[in-house]
Amino acid sequence: MNRYPVWKYAILVIVLLVGALYTLPNFFGEAPAVQVSSAKATIKVDTAVQQRVEEALKAAGVTPDFVALEGNSVRARFDTPDTQLKAKDAIQKALVPDANDPSYIVALNLVSRSPLWLKALHANPMYLGLDLRGGVHFMLQVDMQAALTKKAESYAGDIRTALRDKNIRHGGISRDGQSIDIKVRDEATATAARNLIADQFADLQVTTTPEGTEFKLRASIKPEATRRVQEQALKQNMVTLHNRINELGVAEPVIQQQGLDRIVVQLPGVQDTAKAKDILGRTATLEVRMVDEGTEARSAETGRGPVPFGSERYLERNGQPVIVKKQVILTGENLTDAQPGFDGQTQEPTVNLTLDAKGSRIFKDITRENVGKRMAIVLFEKGKGEVVTAPVIRSEIGGGRVQISGRMTTAEANDTALLLRAGSLAAPMEIIEEYTIGPSLGADNIERGIHSVVWGMVAIAVFMCIYYALFGIFSTVSLAVNVLLLLAILSMLQATLTLPGIAAMALALGVAIDSNVLINERIREELRAGVSPQAAIHAGYERAWATILDSNVTTLIAGLALLAFGSGPVRGFAVVHCIGILTSMFSAVFFSRGLVNLWYGRKKKLKSVAIGQVWKPEPDSAVAKTN
Repeated sequence: MNRYPVWKYAILVIVLLVGALYTLPNFFGEAPAVQVSSAKATIKVDTAVQQRVEEALKAAGVTPDFVALEGNSVRARFDTPDTQLKAKDAIQKALVPDANDPSYIVALNLVSRSPLWLKALHANPMYLGLDLRGGVHFMLQVDMQAALTKKAESYAGDIRTALRDKNIRHGGISRDGQSIDIKVRDEATATAARNLIADQFADLQVTTTPEGTEFKLRASIKPEATRRVQEQALKQNMVTLHNRINELGVAEPVIQQQGLDRIVVQLPGVQDTAKAKDILGRTATLEVRMVDEGTEARSAETGRGPVPFGSERYLERNGQPVIVKKQVILTGENLTDAQPGFDGQTQEPTVNLTLDAKGSRIFKDITRENVGKRMAIVLFEKGKGEVVTAPVIRSEIGGGRVQISGRMTTAEANDTALLLRAGSLAAPMEIIEEYTIGPSLGADNIERGIHSVVWGMVAIAVFMCIYYALFGIFSTVSLAVNVLLLLAILSMLQATLTLPGIAAMALALGVAIDSNVLINERIREELRAGVSPQAAIHAGYERAWATILDSNVTTLIAGLALLAFGSGPVRGFAVVHCIGILTSMFSAVFFSRGLVNLWYGRKKKLKSVAIGQVWKPEPDSAVAKTN
């Protein structure tokens, strides 16, 4: 009746071994390390960089625990912080000869002390939040005026195209701050232009003023449209930061809006603010402009004259200067996808761009009207523009698919596509607040959290052992297994543990022990009714299961609601809470039943069980109550 087959015990043993294996990395702690990553999209971190790091450390007489290439960075682990600082100076000197134009970012970091054989099994410690691990906190101020100016610039280009399509002549279109000025010769033309703007540009309001014999139309963004532009700029910047940081592999970043024009960014585990700033600044902006091929521009390219008015000077990747017009044809906003590839004819590495409907239409018109002229693809990264390629337009390009190449290597094509996929910033941002939470403060929070969980578990264990005797010991062992499985699953899922998560872990102990209390009391009820011990154990587990399932499912629904609609600390609590409920059901029912069956199931003639005092009513009192 109360015997498990061998395969069930085999499952229990396997679960315990896997749980112990994936929980083990969390007890090794973290060691100081130096991380080397790329500072430019054109620079790739590979095995060659790893060898240079190893050579630099050897020359400086520094012996690392190991040097490994992990993702897009090289990490070297050391025993002490003093060795870490010495190694950073040596690597910085070897890889960054020019501090004004660094090719690599050499930053301090923390890595797990787990042995390599655990890493080979993909057994990694769980992520810790900013409050436990430490890290950096930034508050970014979004330049809303720049967003409005950028929008006005876009409107100016669209109005110019619309007037040309309707054959409405004008004396020039210029942007004055966040307003667009249009000069026309007569009142009839002014009326036609004003009606066109009213029909096609609902977010603009137009005023007409006479200027001598001519008229000037001033189009400005409506107040409600201004607010919408600002909201969209903030949201786009947040999405862009999310994409960029996720692409770079930062674990569980926190990116939240604060107020109308501020964004809070938290990067757990990053102790070097320079590294964090680099991560935030790695967002690229794509702009498509026409190359200025005038005589003055040719002279400016060779350095024999100034850059003409309305144009700018940028460098190609080979160092060749290119004079491009300031007017932006397309931006990264019109880009939906960017993937690396190869040219079908030349087999050269390329970046294949996919444009949205608006971008496709604009690109088709521009290429049709400028056949034989050069078009520049300008990539802005960390405030500096670089011409990726400036090909000659051979024919009209439609369909929304554009292929760019510019003597790129395969690695450069991959990096460029990666940056472009991350999107562009709708408006520039500046850091107005930054601080670092050191690992010592995080360690103090961890220590207090562990103490709360451990002492709570000890108090529960003492009560259960006193009140339920041997079954209390079984319950305590099951509770310990629940904590083990909870830590293992969090580690396998690479979830982020925060202080609210530790609170949820303490709550999970209460939920788990509640299931054992239900089982033990059910067994007591069966014994009180005069059922044999073996039958009481069987009935207790079978009949308590429905109650345990109902109570845990309802609690799980509440946890899933927190997980779906919450954010930040609430989600951190919900993740641990939901996983804790699932592990408690396994440990309280399946595992504890295995222990009970192993202890009592082999006894054929069981007369009693150690489950504490079973209170039975006196026969006389029972008869008296019935009378």
